[in-house]
Amino acid sequence: MQKYYFCSKFHRMYKIANLEFEHYPLLLAPMEDVSDPPFRHVCKLFGADLVYSEFISSDGLIRDSVKSIKKLDFSEFERPFGVQIFGNAVEPMVEAARYAEASHPDLIDINFGCPVKKVASKGAGSGIMNDIPKMVAITEAVVKAVGIPVTVKTRLGYDEQHKDIVEIAERLQDVGIAALTIHGRLRTTKYSEPADWTLIGAVKNNPRMRIPIIGNGDVVDGPSAKHYKDCYGVDGLMIGRATYGNPWIFKEIRHYLETGEVLPPPDTVARVSIATMQLERSVAWKGEHVAIMEIRKHWSAYFKGYPNFKPYKMKLMEAKTAEAVKAILQEIAEAY
Repeated sequence: MQKYYFCSKFHRMYKIANLEFEHYPLLLAPMEDVSDPPFRHVCKLFGADLVYSEFISSDGLIRDSVKSIKKLDFSEFERPFGVQIFGNAVEPMVEAARYAEASHPDLIDINFGCPVKKVASKGAGSGIMNDIPKMVAITEAVVKAVGIPVTVKTRLGYDEQHKDIVEIAERLQDVGIAALTIHGRLRTTKYSEPADWTLIGAVKNNPRMRIPIIGNGDVVDGPSAKHYKDCYGVDGLMIGRATYGNPWIFKEIRHYLETGEVLPPPDTVARVSIATMQLERSVAWKGEHVAIMEIRKHWSAYFKGYPNFKPYKMKLMEAKTAEAVKAILQEIAEAY
């Protein structure tokens, strides 16, 4: 088990862009096929302070792609809400930002961090990090094009030879971004390697920086959240993969930050209830077949650590209707 050592506290900021928070901000990361409206809803129920759309292609938006446009859907309950866009050219990103602004989110976020090959190989996401002038040009144009705050999410740099985040952060701040989220890995770093927070801390403690810095990477529970918050002084934490099938992580982290106590995990009945809510909202939003396929990545996490769970997992993975999934979930509730 990884150990965390608490460090001295830094100055705390409870404001991101023009958004004010009553307590230390915990953000749900924008994730493709994960941070959709149904999942954002359950994360908000457990205390996520700021949520984002799945990342949206600028080209998809300006081509009126049905899939891209649908990603702009959100409810008032989800506010504050940000739309995240990605692309590799100034004009499409400007047009996409204006399109996204028309859906009335609270902010626009630019994705300069996605490492997925099909995105990065086209010079978008983290693939643009080897062209800092283009990053700056796109950001400046988007900031000027919209009337709501613009933020950026990025990584430490392109590769080991180009850990440029301190320079990047200064230059993006200088063209008007309202906040910066930094994932503690490079474009080339695998998720199996631990996130490196030292450069996130260097950005946060750079005397030139005036905007909020949000840290992202390996925040998995209360102790890890407190460690990164206290040791690196970031103004908020973004949580990604650790939320899969685990939307109550926001409540657990909040409780730990405020009390130093680890909350007991939800019992099986509660887990089944939450999973069923996510399933039902998913079916209503995207249709039964797609909902059942995309929620599968959550099942192992919803029931992580359950003994002899494999047969139930296989049944959940093979189920083809929502009613079948609900029946299996009820079996799980009765068995555990």
